[in-house]
Order: sequence, then C-alpha cells, then structure tokens
Amino acid sequence: MNPIRAVVRFFTDFGENVVVAFDSLRAAKSRSALTILGVVIGVSTVMAMASIVRGVSDQIVHTIEIAGPTTFYVMKVFTTTPLNPENLPKWVRIRPDLTVAEAERLQSLPEVHYASIWAQVLNRVEYEGSRTNMGIIMGADEGYPEIYGGDLVNGRWFTRAEIISGASVVVLDMDAATKVFGGIPPLDKWVRLGARPARVIGIYQPAANIFQPPGQKVHAIIPYRMMDHQFTIDRTNALFVPVKPRRGVTVAEAENAVTVALREVRSLHPADGNTFDLITQDQILDTFNKITGVFFLVMMVLSAVGLMVGGIGVMAVMMISVTDRTREIGVRKAVGATQRDILQQFLIEAATLTGMGGAIGILIGLAIGKIATTAMSVVASPPLNLTLIAVFVSIGIGLVFGLLPARRAAKLDPIEALRYE
Repeated sequence: MNPIRAVVRFFTDFGENVVVAFDSLRAAKSRSALTILGVVIGVSTVMAMASIVRGVSDQIVHTIEIAGPTTFYVMKVFTTTPLNPENLPKWVRIRPDLTVAEAERLQSLPEVHYASIWAQVLNRVEYEGSRTNMGIIMGADEGYPEIYGGDLVNGRWFTRAEIISGASVVVLDMDAATKVFGGIPPLDKWVRLGARPARVIGIYQPAANIFQPPGQKVHAIIPYRMMDHQFTIDRTNALFVPVKPRRGVTVAEAENAVTVALREVRSLHPADGNTFDLITQDQILDTFNKITGVFFLVMMVLSAVGLMVGGIGVMAVMMISVTDRTREIGVRKAVGATQRDILQQFLIEAATLTGMGGAIGILIGLAIGKIATTAMSVVASPPLNLTLIAVFVSIGIGLVFGLLPARRAAKLDPIEALRYE
C-alpha cells in the first residue's frame, strides 16, 4: 500500500474511532462520571500538595534572601526531633544555656558585624478588649530589621538605655496594631502582651514575602531583657543568637571565630565536644526540604493509591461495557471494522475517561492549593511542570488499565457477537 495513503487511512480511521468512543461515553454519563472519580481524587491531591509545598518553599527562599545567605544562628541545641522542655534528654540538659555575656563576646569579634541574644514566646497583643490571635512576641533589639528586613513606618526603635534596663516598651507589627487599635493612633498607648503591659513606641512593617507559618506571625518586638525578666522562656528551643559576618568575611570564617570564642568562654578542653550548635540558612532550608519531602512523598503514595483505584475502576467499567456492547462490536466488525479499530475505540474511551479525570483533578487541586496558600499568606505559583506530568499520567493510566478490556473486545468473534442477546 502507498505510504501516504496508509497514513491518511490511519488518521481517518482514528478520527472515526474517536467519534464512536465519545458517543459511547455520552450515552453513559453517570457511569463515566463515577469511573473518573478515583482519578480526580488522586490527581487533585497531588496538585494541591504540590502547590502548597512549592509556595512554602518559595517563601522560605525569599526569607533567606532577605536575611542574607550569610546569616547564621547559635542555639543551645538544634535537632529535627521536637524536644519537650519539661523532659529533656540528659545530653541536652548538661548543655549550658546561652547568655547575654556570650552574645556580647561574639559581637566583639572582628569577623562579626552583628550578634545579639534573642528569644521568643507565644502570646496575644491586647488593647481595651481588642486582641490578636496567638502569635510570636520577639525579644530582640534595634538590630531586628538587620536580620529579617522590613521598615519602621512610625515611631522609633529601642534606645540603648531601654535595651539594657529591659524597659516595658514595644514595637508592634503593623497588622497587629491595626487589629487592636483600628483607627486610633497607637504610639504611646499601653498594650498588654499576655498579662504584661508595654508602651507602644513604634510600628513595624515586615519585609514582603517573609515566611510566617499560620499562627506564627510576629505580633510584637520587645527588648530581650524585658522578655527575660517578665516572661518564661523556653531556653532550649526559643533562645538563640543571630550572627551576621562582616562584609568580606565568609560564613566559614565567621563560624570558626564564633566556635573558638564560645569554647573559650565555656572553658572547653580540646577533647570536649561543642556544647552549642551553629545553624546556617542552608541547614534550615535543608531541614525544611527533608520535612516537606517526606510529607510530599506520603501524599504522593496516597495519591498513587487513588490513581490505582481509579485505574482499576476504569478497567472494571470497561469490561462491563464490552459485555454490554457485544452486539454493537459484532455489527461494527460485520461492516468492516478491524481488530485494530475496535482496540483503538476502547483504548480511546479509557484514555478519555482518565484524561478527563486528570483535567478535573488538576483544576480542583490547583483551586485547593490556592485557597490553602492564601490562608497561609503564601504566594504560590502553579506547578506547571507537574500539571503536564499529571495529564500524561492520567491518560497513561487509561491506556494501561483499558488495554485488557480493549483486547477482549477486539478479539470477539463477529458471528458470536451478533448472536449475543
């Protein structure tokens, strides 16, 4: 046969089989809808999780860019396993807490541009009956924007005297100030941080795109010594020293200088291990990626189960469809349809079912992801690469699970098929 004619015939036959397949699906709308449900659930779960994970990852990267890739932190202990401050393991208990004197020693190093002891607690900001949700109260100093970016839009930061004495003053986050004061000018008003009063001296606008998990937004910044005097600090998990190297000093050089200085202050011998941990921005991002990677893997497995169930459903329905349409298949074969035509028809039906399920699942998953990231105040872009993969996977599932019913239909004897009642 002429190659050109063979190609023309293939596409002509393929087009006819597509029409026949869609006519069959339209004739059984309810059955088709139930068939694709499993695929919709699986694909929508994958897309929703991909949107959320990508959005949060992007926000973490933005935060690191704001703080600067050279900033690192000194902590009593850094571990990915949550530690209960009421029941700490012995190796953690024997480590001394970080102190103001140690932070001051680090600040004096020629390799260090900024170092100060910070802490955080969870509490509410309240003013005359209006209050915020639970959020972070940060004990820091005027160097806060040096680490986290952002701008003071009204008022001032702490004076040196206020920092040293632990005065009851506070710089409020702009959203927190709007929440509790409304249209009232907040400066010089007294708010309550939990049960502790503090005078508002400034309003702070955080840097754009800074990552803050739900319920973990920074509501207020107070002098560290005020926090140390008036609040109960979890000194294992919520006390740390941010360190920013001087310009021209590498992170490795600054880390070495900090390590030597802390070992000297703590009188550690050469054979003794460090009684503190240094955490870089890369370590924070790597830890986050490990956590979200495991979470995403679990969701992928669950989604794969959903897709598998959807594929089995497609195969079961297509097997029933072949039985129900045995006479139709016999008529088509009697008027000249080949085994390839019948095989093609049923494969197209199966691929169309799962392809439609994949498309619907993508739309639902992206919508769920958008709602979730908006609620988390996270800017997320749609994972376009995963969208294309999801479409092809959905169609592939239809082809794989539709192959057995399609082969069964293609091998039916036309005479026996015509006799089928």
